[in-house]
Parts: sequence; structure tokens; C-alpha cells
Amino acid sequence: MKKIEAIIKPFKLDEVKEALHEVGLQGITVVEAKGFGRQKGHTELYRGAEYVVDFLPKVKIELVCEDSVAERAVEAIMSAARTGRIGDGKIFISTVEEVIRIRTGERGADAV
Repeated sequence: MKKIEAIIKPFKLDEVKEALHEVGLQGITVVEAKGFGRQKGHTELYRGAEYVVDFLPKVKIELVCEDSVAERAVEAIMSAARTGRIGDGKIFISTVEEVIRIRTGERGADAV
């Protein structure tokens, strides 16, 4: 199984969620986040004073899926989240050794 973590722009969340649903994935976790990479933030004016916004709003999506679905899920995220501008985000893929559903005790793919 694979764990896919994607950090995307907040306004792309609905599109990514729909794209993942079309691939057949149902369960995702969404966390509001702030961060920066090459984008480095920007300066804004507020009541005449200029200040730097270092951390930009982002959304982190986490999901666990079977290996056979992982590549389709990544492609769905990439196509739905891409704007073509800097700051579109990143996708991290890692291997999951075990999944356990707390309610039933199911393990592995049945727990996902």
C-alpha cells in the first residue's frame, strides 16, 4: 500500500477531491496548512504599511491506497491541482506497512 500526501493550493481542493472520487478513492484526510517553497511568500500593503507574508495558505491531502491505484491517484491529483504557476504544490509517496481499522480490527487492504 502507498500513502500519498499532496500539498496544493486551497482553491483546487474541490477539483482534486472530485478527480480522486472518479478514480475510485473515497477516503481522504484534509488539513489546512501554511508554508512556502520557491514561492518565498510576498509583500502586502495593509493600512499604508508594507509587511511580508512568509507563509502562504495551503491544503495538505493525505490518503492511503493499494499499489495498483496509486499511480492513477497521483495523476488525478496532478491534473486537477495544476495551474501552471509557481506554488502548485508537491506530492509525496511513501510505503505503508500496515493499516488497521480501529472499529473492526480489520487489517491491510480491507481496512482502507
